[in-house]
Amino acid sequence: MFQTPYKAAPFSRFTATDYLPAIEKAIAESLAQIDSITQNPEPATFKNTIEALAYTGLELDRLTAMFFNLNSAETNDALQAEAQRISPLLTEYSNDIRLNEALFKRVKIVYDQRENLSLTAEQQTLLEKTYKSFTRNGANLSLDDKGRLREIDKQLATLKLKFSENVLAETQHYQWVITDKNTLSGLPDFVLEMLAQEAKKRKVQGWVITLDLPVYTAVMKYADNRDLRQQLFTDYHSRCAGESAYNNEDNVLRIAQLRQTRASLLGYPNYATFALEERMAETPEKVVAFLNEQLAKDKPQALKELEELKTFSGLTDFQQWDFAYYAEKLKQERYQIDDSLLKPYLALDKAVEGMFAVAHKLYGLHFTLTNEVEKYHPEVQTYKVTDENGNYLALFYTDFFPRAGKRNGAWMTSYKEQYRDEQGNDSRPHISIVCNFTRPTDTAPSLLTFNELTTLFHEFGHALHGMLSKVTYPSLSGTNVARDFVELPSQLMENWCYEEETLRLFATHYQTGEPLPIEWVKKVKAVEDFMKGILNVRQLNFGFLDMEWHTYPHLERLEDVCTFEQTVTKATQLYPPIDVMCISPAFSHIFSGGYAAGYYSYKWSEALEEGALEVFKEAGFFNKAVATRFRKEILEKGSSEKESILYKRFRN
Repeated sequence: MFQTPYKAAPFSRFTATDYLPAIEKAIAESLAQIDSITQNPEPATFKNTIEALAYTGLELDRLTAMFFNLNSAETNDALQAEAQRISPLLTEYSNDIRLNEALFKRVKIVYDQRENLSLTAEQQTLLEKTYKSFTRNGANLSLDDKGRLREIDKQLATLKLKFSENVLAETQHYQWVITDKNTLSGLPDFVLEMLAQEAKKRKVQGWVITLDLPVYTAVMKYADNRDLRQQLFTDYHSRCAGESAYNNEDNVLRIAQLRQTRASLLGYPNYATFALEERMAETPEKVVAFLNEQLAKDKPQALKELEELKTFSGLTDFQQWDFAYYAEKLKQERYQIDDSLLKPYLALDKAVEGMFAVAHKLYGLHFTLTNEVEKYHPEVQTYKVTDENGNYLALFYTDFFPRAGKRNGAWMTSYKEQYRDEQGNDSRPHISIVCNFTRPTDTAPSLLTFNELTTLFHEFGHALHGMLSKVTYPSLSGTNVARDFVELPSQLMENWCYEEETLRLFATHYQTGEPLPIEWVKKVKAVEDFMKGILNVRQLNFGFLDMEWHTYPHLERLEDVCTFEQTVTKATQLYPPIDVMCISPAFSHIFSGGYAAGYYSYKWSEALEEGALEVFKEAGFFNKAVATRFRKEILEKGSSEKESILYKRFRN
């Protein structure tokens, strides 16, 4: 599509207002491709209908990937305004395909013949997913109901965008200026430097606290001032709620209600039943049973840990904003290890080199910095990825630091999926990871906390899933797998952070070059399970909240988001409730990020990960044969077969 090296995204060719006409043109071309399928006088076959459909809209996919990735990582008012125009267009386009009666008729003819067709496993999967993409999106509805579905989808697209914009705006506009250094007692020098740098950037005196994740976690961990921790905790956990100028509570209610209405229209009792039908978990009942099973296991441990922390703190009114602070103090006392000790050994640039070295040891990959392709921001770095024989595999973009226009958190995304084109040529993927790590300061490079290190490896696990894909059809490629399977490669990859052999590759002091002491490595491994019960219950809390939003039968009667939230998560509440706390209005994962009725998948994938990890542990973390098997059975396969089959094949 793009006449650029590796057909990479030409960011500089597009201003914000160029995307809409380019996307409109690509939509028209794609719909023309659809027309040529429906008007084909030949009888419907797998090749002229299912396969032909699989290759439509590839140019559109490239443009929308560019646009929406930029809207997450490098947005501005102009891009956001365009997103409000583009998003409903794309929704309409998607419905123009899924509600196309002539197209569905041809798809159904092929589907009804499936037992008599000699299809490969991947072709069977494509046929099934194609058919279901129609039936699960209204192909069998009456004309009136199809119209209602279109209207619902249009509204949802606009509301999800608005939700995201509000969360970003709240984060961007928040600043808490501290002028008395004593207020910041307990914060290590690296945190003070980060806050001072932020003040300098914003042209104010003193130190500036923001809602960026590195800042929030550091203050909660280290600030001696309890009032400071309380205020920041409540500000963070009431984003886009209450008196906020960027209130999302109505958006949350409307999104949940519209999802419910949509599911009902399609014949499902609730949205979760609709969403889970195509996932490993299959039903809401199974998910809730799984979450309850995990809670029964984790809550006693969490309560025990909490009592231990209360005793250690000496507080009679232990609150949520006390957890990270006293957990850090207890950890230091018990293990004599903390972020301040570890950070000098975890320079980001070295960690990236180490991460690449791990990928080389496991999969024979090479990562070479390249200036051949454009970047969307000067801080982005781009690598050409090759295999052990020098064959080109992928482009890999990294974008590591917080800035205005970038949403919080960390994520992996694709600018281009891998697939085999209609001539059989392997078209390789372009993969990106975006994070919000501590910036370099005037006196030090970017130094990671251990948690940031595991985040880096986590996102790299997703990236490998995208980069190593080896399938035929773009829709089955890379991370296009069931939501409760997609976190397996990423969560598994985190485990290499705790291995001495891994840390030996890069963990050296940024000033002296001394390696991370072996006894500290052992402590890091020991700390892995520290306060695990409380952290697990927190994840389960999010999982239960997500399921309630997508199974509650009386959403139309709901008026108060925060009351609902507190009511449905009572089983996972370990601390006294806080009136102003309300996380749903900023819960991007489920209201704008694709994890609706899917947040449980982090815990679900953990269970899968434990099984996969056993295989590596038995053979050795760097065992080439096991790594090759994981690559062949999981990383290369995308969703070309059922995820449960792929997993069992690897385990056995």
